[in-house]
Amino acid sequence: MDQGGTTLQGRIISAGRLDRALAEACTGVLPGGGDLSRERVKALIGEGRVTVDGRLASSASLKVAPGAGFAITLPQVAQLETVAQDIPLTIVHEDEHLIVIDKPAGMVVHPAAGNPDGTLVNALLHHCAGRLSGIGGVARPGIVHRIDKDTSGLLVVAKSDAAHEGLARQFADHSIERAYLAITHGVPVPAQGTLKGTIARHHTDRKRMAIMPEEEARYVAPYGTPEPVEEPSHRGKHAVTHYRLREAMGKSALVECRLETGRTHQVRVHMASIGHPLVGDPVYCRSQKSLKPLLLELNFSRQSLHAAVLGFIHPVTGETLRFASDLPADMRDLLARLGSFHADQPGYFLPEPPQGVTGTWPPPKDAC
Repeated sequence: MDQGGTTLQGRIISAGRLDRALAEACTGVLPGGGDLSRERVKALIGEGRVTVDGRLASSASLKVAPGAGFAITLPQVAQLETVAQDIPLTIVHEDEHLIVIDKPAGMVVHPAAGNPDGTLVNALLHHCAGRLSGIGGVARPGIVHRIDKDTSGLLVVAKSDAAHEGLARQFADHSIERAYLAITHGVPVPAQGTLKGTIARHHTDRKRMAIMPEEEARYVAPYGTPEPVEEPSHRGKHAVTHYRLREAMGKSALVECRLETGRTHQVRVHMASIGHPLVGDPVYCRSQKSLKPLLLELNFSRQSLHAAVLGFIHPVTGETLRFASDLPADMRDLLARLGSFHADQPGYFLPEPPQGVTGTWPPPKDAC
């Protein structure tokens, strides 16, 4: 791929100003699922890097119609100078090809704007003495997947390129087992179920994700694809979460969520969509009046979400690996104050493999 002049191609979804329309159309098309913000689009237009129906776009306020073709030439990305930092890590497993980390809430996975250091990548560069897969580039060495800054729990990092490629394939075909534990507002009814929907960036609040109506479709060529294709695809990405009630506590609950896909904010968006947002979530649960005094008393200032189980096939040895992380102290304390009968029992809530499954997800059709 030519990093100095990669071109994004696609078609306008909604009529209106060019900058707004392009920001909407360019959701999730950058490497790692990133977006082009409206401000970034304006800058690219000003640099003469945007065409609409073959003509150079001269103004961000240009009015465009749905279906108009566009092309955006991206300049070479300036790589971050990521430095090694001696930051303590909780290492669950490590071999010459990969490392599994139990990440604390509050730690960012990789450097980005606003978080140039103090990240998991900075810590790994020190711990691994720079021996991480180079496929993710200078800013994201070894990073195959991510969890949010304020979500705690397990993630795997590739130390070799062979491990990176093998893990990436398993994430792509959804054969990784990922189970989360979440504390929700209210008790889900029914007690277990499957949540599906297309998740995309919210059309007005770029920090939020949202479930999109299925009729909202668009096409944007994948990053680096030279020509668009004829078939449209839905705006955003298909997402599936399987949830199960683990304990009801009056007006709150502990819920186990298994990911069949891994989209940005997936558990948070899906649970909020059925009226049960996560306790402490500042984005999807803005009204928490009933629990605010308790959260302040406990100094609990994050979404109550923990990546408790991570299972996969070792990409080099072929061994089945499955790792579990118990609820962190802050979530156990919160559960206890909410009335849980089992918050003080180590490992009580750790998810078990689905019946008939030895460590991968999704299970065979006859296993559920």
